[in-house]
This record gives sequence, structure tokens and C-alpha cells, in this order.
Amino acid sequence: MLPAQKHTLETLLAQAVTQVAKATEGASEAAFVVPAITLERPKVAAHGDVACNVAMQLAKPLRANPRQLAQQIVDAALAQPEAAGLIDGAEVAGPGFINLRLSAAAKRAVIGAVFAEGEAFGRSQREAGKQVLVEFVSANPTGPLHVGHGRQAALGDAISNVLASQGYGVHREFYYNDAGVQIANLAVSTQARARGFKPGDAEWPEAAYNGEYIADIARDYLAGATVAAKDGEPVQGAQDPENLEAIRRFAVAYLRHEQDLDLQAFGVKFDRYYLESSLYTEGRVVKTVEALVASGQTYEQDGALWLKTTDYGDDKDRVMRKSDGTYTYFLPDVAYHVTKWERGFTKVINVQGSDHHGTIARVRAGLQALGVGIPKGYPDYVLHKMVTVMRDGQEVKISKRAGSYVTVRDLIEWSGGLAPGHETAPDQIDEATIRRGRDAVRFFLISRKADTEFVFDIDLALKQNDENPVYYVQYAHARISSILGDWQGKFGGDLAALPAVDLAPLSSERALALVAKLAEYPDMLTHAASELAPHAVAFYLRELAAEFHSFYNAERVLVDDARERDARVALLAATRRVLANGLAVIGVSAPERM
Repeated sequence: MLPAQKHTLETLLAQAVTQVAKATEGASEAAFVVPAITLERPKVAAHGDVACNVAMQLAKPLRANPRQLAQQIVDAALAQPEAAGLIDGAEVAGPGFINLRLSAAAKRAVIGAVFAEGEAFGRSQREAGKQVLVEFVSANPTGPLHVGHGRQAALGDAISNVLASQGYGVHREFYYNDAGVQIANLAVSTQARARGFKPGDAEWPEAAYNGEYIADIARDYLAGATVAAKDGEPVQGAQDPENLEAIRRFAVAYLRHEQDLDLQAFGVKFDRYYLESSLYTEGRVVKTVEALVASGQTYEQDGALWLKTTDYGDDKDRVMRKSDGTYTYFLPDVAYHVTKWERGFTKVINVQGSDHHGTIARVRAGLQALGVGIPKGYPDYVLHKMVTVMRDGQEVKISKRAGSYVTVRDLIEWSGGLAPGHETAPDQIDEATIRRGRDAVRFFLISRKADTEFVFDIDLALKQNDENPVYYVQYAHARISSILGDWQGKFGGDLAALPAVDLAPLSSERALALVAKLAEYPDMLTHAASELAPHAVAFYLRELAAEFHSFYNAERVLVDDARERDARVALLAATRRVLANGLAVIGVSAPERM
């Protein structure tokens, strides 16, 4: 059902309710208020296309039998001129449910809407004028992006897209934790490699990172290599293994560049990269501490400065400044979120791993303690579980400290068909392989709810059959493209003429089921945006592909009868358009041949 049709039905039923209420003996017109009309799909398809429980809501206030009341509402609704051509039938079921059946012509109207709106079909401007900041990935520049970051990138980008589909102005942001203990460990690790030490040596620092990428950084630093900077001037290796600050700058720039290459391969772009270090250089961290102290919500104990986070729902108070004078990690997080608020983002969504659960109460408590008007639930969080990677039936172990974890680039390359251990340089891998891998990784990583565990099966991602969900959906798009090509070649078909085609021949059960699935797309997008649930898009695409395959297997498209042929081609062309629109929302390509 299209949004316009839904609005018409809601209006019809509201008018019918008002009419029935006025005619009901004992009802007070002055006190009566029409409740919100809620339309749902019946759980059993045979019961109709739309269900409404308004009669049961009104039975008590109107002192009426709900089934009788439902029938009166149905009769009043069907008597209105707007019902003609829209409602094909209505019945009262159970204790007073109103079940409506849309006419076949009303159902087929979605095809015309798809042609008229094209890439914009399904989108809404209901949130136009509103701005939202989505922060995601935000990886420490201490190593390559791992598969957890990959899930976060896929989720964050898809959430941004579904929000944009509803009219939001979306700002994508990556917060670089380029300050603190982990960065110090990165510098010390690189320095140890530059001095010729390796993991296992007596001189190897206990907290050092053991991955081979540290050796790569040290090698390039000693060689005087130049690393392109995401912002600012390029950084050149100083070649001095004793200059720890120069090593730190080079290592951070090196890993930021590597992460950026991974994000490019994944097709993810950001509007801004916000540096944690800037919060210190601009004095925002100190100002935040001063403001919290001035609020009276802090106290000193054991030489440390504490924030009374228990006053705001946390399970215990938290240290802001340790006894050695350094700040705990949540303090700059509070300062960072103040900048989001000051930049005008009243709606903010953070996509983070489930290990950040404890951060939520602390950050919100800090923002509340500042007393600057930030709402209690600010910001919103989407927390995701980590990913288990399987290949050849075996789990690929993830261990960042050991340097053996699976990176985002590993996942893309393996899913694109390259074997583990291949020696192909990243810049020599063909675009088709990267695209194939990127599509699989993106689709797979948003195909489950964020808060559920996910097993990424490389073997499944490589299959070219119905078991592979992304292949199944993309193949539906490619198959339709092939059929449309045959139609144009054999029958001289013109895609531009399809909006004028007579759709009346689309009356079979399978055809109307596919039509109905197309009509669900706008509501699905609205739901995905309101619930921050991009997995709903993946679910829908699989269902739409299944409806297409069922229709195609049941009814031949390129039949001799031109009227039937063109109607079926129009249905397939609309289906292809919606498949492409949905795939674009989750950042997956829509190939015309496979």
C-alpha cells in the first residue's frame, strides 16, 4: 500500500468513526475524540490487505458492541466516494477487527509510482530540515581496521543512508583517538622495531603491539618514506630511532593512511575526521573539567578528581582525572560531545562495539552535569556485537595483540575470491574483485540486528547460488535486466513507454503478490530509519527477490500476447528499480549481468 493510499484509508476511517460516534445513542459529541487510526497488515494474508482495531478501542467509550460498531464503521467508510476504486471489500473478524481488501487497480498503482519517482521511490521528506550526526568506525590509529570495524562501517553507513531517505541532513563523522596511552604504546612499539627488536626479545616492551604492521611502519620510518596526511602536511620519516615524538607522528599518520585506504575499498566516506588531540590543543578538555568542577558535581579523593555519575544513573562514580594528572578516556568523550551539541546537532547517533556499553552512562552523566541544556538521552547509541569469521569450516582467530586478527581488507579480498596469503599488492587487485568482495561484506554485515552475534562465512560469500543472500538479490536484478534486454531486442520494446502500459492483465496471485511487495518498500524504509535498523533493508530485498523468482517461475514474461507481455515487463522493470534503490541504501551494487 502506497503512503498516499494509506493516508486516504486513515482519513476514510476517521470520518466514518466520527459519523458513527455522532449517531451512537448516549455518546457525547463534545467529549468524543477520534483516536489515531492504526493500519496494519493482517497476520494471515487471506484475511485481507489492511487491518484496523479502532472499533475495539471505541467500544467502551461509546458503550457499544465492538463487532456491531466495526460493521457500522465499515458501512460508513464504504459509502464515501473516495472508497470507490480503492477498497474492493471489507469484513469484520474476531472480536471487532476491520479487515479491508484493496482493489487490484489500487494495488497496481505502485508500478506507476515507481516509474514516476525512479531513484526517489520510497524516500520521504518527513524529516526534512532536521540534521543528524552519525559517528562510526572511530578506530584508534594503532592498527589496521579489523572486522569489528567493518561491521561498524557497514552499519553506520547504512544507518546514515536510511536516515537520509527520510529527509534528514546526515553528517558522517570519524573520531580519531590519536591521544592517550594506546598512542604512546604505538610509538614505543614502533621504536622497538626501529631499534631492531622483535616480539619475544628481552628488550621488547610488555605493552607493545606485536603485529607485523609495526615492522612495516618502522621500516618505512627508517627509510625516510613520506606518508600522505588526511589533513595537514604529509609526514616524512625522520630516520632517527631515538626520536620518539617523530616516530609517534609518523606511525599515527601511517596508520591513518592505511585505514583510509581500507575505507576507500569499502566505499565509505566521511564528512569530517575529528581528532581527539584537537580537544587538548584547543583547551576543550580543560574547559570541560573546569565547568564540571564549577557545577558542584565533582569531588577529590585519593588524589584523583571524581564525577558524581551515580547522580545520573551510573552504578558508581567515575574518575575524571587520575592521581598522576592524566585524564581518563571518558573525559575527552564528554568534551567531544559538547562540540557536537555546539555545532547544532541535536540528534546524534554513535555506532560502537558492545564493549562500549559502560561508556553510555558516563558520557550522558557528564553532559547532564554540565547543565548546558543537553537532553538526558543524548546521544543515541547503536551497539553491535563482534564478528566471528569462518573459512573452510574453521574459525579464523582474532587477536589484535598477536597481530593475527582479520582485517577489513582481508574480508573484502577473500570475499572477492582471493585466497588467504595471496601476494597481490592492493593496488594491483582488479576493481571487479574489490566490488564483489565489498558487496558481500556490506550485505552480510548488516543482514542481522546489530546486537546479535554474527558469523561471517567466507565460503558462503563465495557461492554463486541461492544460498548466498547477496548473490540471490543481485542475480534477481541481473536476471530482470537480461529479460528487459531480450524484450527490447526481440519485440522492439521501449522502456520509456512502460509508464503508459495497461496493467490490467496483472491479475494473477503471483503477480499481485509481487506488486504488494513493491508497495511495502516506502514503509519499510521509514521503519528502518525510525528503529535505526538497516537489517530491515536486507530482509526486504531477500523477500522481494524471492517474490520475483516465484513470479518468474510461475508465469512466462515474453509471451506472444503484446498486452500481457508489456504488463509483465512493466512489473519487472518496476521490480528492478526497487531492487536497485534498496541495494543503494546499503551500499551494494546492482549488476546488470552476472
